[in-house]
Amino acid sequence: MKKIAPLLLPILALAACGEEPAPEPTSEAAPAVEETVELPAPDQALFASLLAEQCPGAEPVNTAVCSRAMGADEAVCEYGLGDDEYLRNAATIAVNEGGDAWMLTEGDAVCPQ
Repeated sequence: MKKIAPLLLPILALAACGEEPAPEPTSEAAPAVEETVELPAPDQALFASLLAEQCPGAEPVNTAVCSRAMGADEAVCEYGLGDDEYLRNAATIAVNEGGDAWMLTEGDAVCPQ
């Protein structure tokens, strides 16, 4: 053991000298997280209410199917009015400028004559 002790002392001294103090944490501000509003997927109830607001004298929507690509700002809704069970009509809805609601893009042109 006496022979090993003189060899260990320089090794331990070198190991202790090689350590650097940890860098102080920087106080960088975290990037601002953008708030995103998650809109509900357009469905029959949503489309029926949009069409009822746009065309108050029209027959109520009986059936509707809306589809959109992932993350798209527009959706195409095919629908039937009154007693019609078939999807004979189509309209495009889009996210409004505020990004917090859906709206019809065709305006009064979508209202049945």
